[in-house]
Amino acid sequence: MSKRLNHLPAEERRAVIIQTVIELAAEQNPNGITTAAIANRMGLTQGALFRHFSNKAAVLEAVMEWVAEQLLARLDNSIQEQLSPLATLEAMFMAHAEFVVEHPGVPHLLFSELQCAEKTASKAIVQTLIHHYGKRLHRLIEEGKTNQELDTDLDTEAAAVLFIGTLQGLVMQSLLVGDVGHIRHDAPRVFAIYRRGIRRAL
Repeated sequence: MSKRLNHLPAEERRAVIIQTVIELAAEQNPNGITTAAIANRMGLTQGALFRHFSNKAAVLEAVMEWVAEQLLARLDNSIQEQLSPLATLEAMFMAHAEFVVEHPGVPHLLFSELQCAEKTASKAIVQTLIHHYGKRLHRLIEEGKTNQELDTDLDTEAAAVLFIGTLQGLVMQSLLVGDVGHIRHDAPRVFAIYRRGIRRAL
């Protein structure tokens, strides 16, 4: 891989490093990923790695920026394609689930950062991601209440928390069984229960 990397522009080399970290996180505890392990997986020296990132914290910050950008972009794409708030919530749910299936190292990294007691740049990025995610959910839920597709007495904050918490539960279950592919099977059935809880009774 090192020879191929030498012919890539700097930004593309950084992107390959980010993907390598995500792959390693799917295989081991993210806390145990060292710059030496990243360099070894890529066939590089640590010195070559440090030409792109000054230290491990800088690598993790770049990884979290990538995750936030990619996940929010995936959610926004799903929003644009739907007609109703409830259909959009379902599309967001499935898009998030599919993102995890495609990048199984991501939940390991996110949970690891949120469990970190210290204030770090990468943890701040995760917190900002959750904030922006929540704003999208709040807007959709309020739209659904306004057009009476959703229960008008619905607690918007609680519904948003439950949406994210349900996805987190699915991810944790998949990690426990060691196969994130289970999410594809479980997500539609789980969302069906969530949908029945928030939609307006006919």
